[in-house]
Amino acid sequence: MTTQPAPRPALHAVRPLAPAALAGLRVRDDAGRPCLPYEDPEGGAPLRCCLRRSRPGERIALVSYAPLRRWAAENGADPGAYDEQGPVFIHAADCGGPAGTPGYPFAQPGALRTARRYDARGHILGGRALSLGEDPDAALEEELAEAFADPEVALVHVRATEFGCFLFEARRP
Repeated sequence: MTTQPAPRPALHAVRPLAPAALAGLRVRDDAGRPCLPYEDPEGGAPLRCCLRRSRPGERIALVSYAPLRRWAAENGADPGAYDEQGPVFIHAADCGGPAGTPGYPFAQPGALRTARRYDARGHILGGRALSLGEDPDAALEEELAEAFADPEVALVHVRATEFGCFLFEARRP
């Protein structure tokens, strides 16, 4: 039996969806569809509001979210063709946000992730597919450290490789 390393504090700040964005998404998502909450029968959905997995019986919703569009609006940028939207899970009601758990969210051993790097204009600078291996926090930390070593990188989006879903954003420290 192999033991996983204990999660350690993340060196790069990761961001859940902002409270104002969540309030809007709970009414109408970024594709213009109404929010349709439901009770999660099994749990395990990656919640972007609090950066943890859902528990059985929690009320959640699957909504369309455009993370780069929202970042660009806050920063006066125009991502142009790099603007995209995709599915994310959120709590159906305010959950208070992340609990401050150590480590990076959704970092399980062997998981496949994509890290996309963006500049201050919101244009993609590249990305990398990575396997989180046996020490997922170390793999994510190494990727973020390398990304932010490039002075052109303003933010990094980490996504699930299998479905392309946005998991979290890290900004320059």
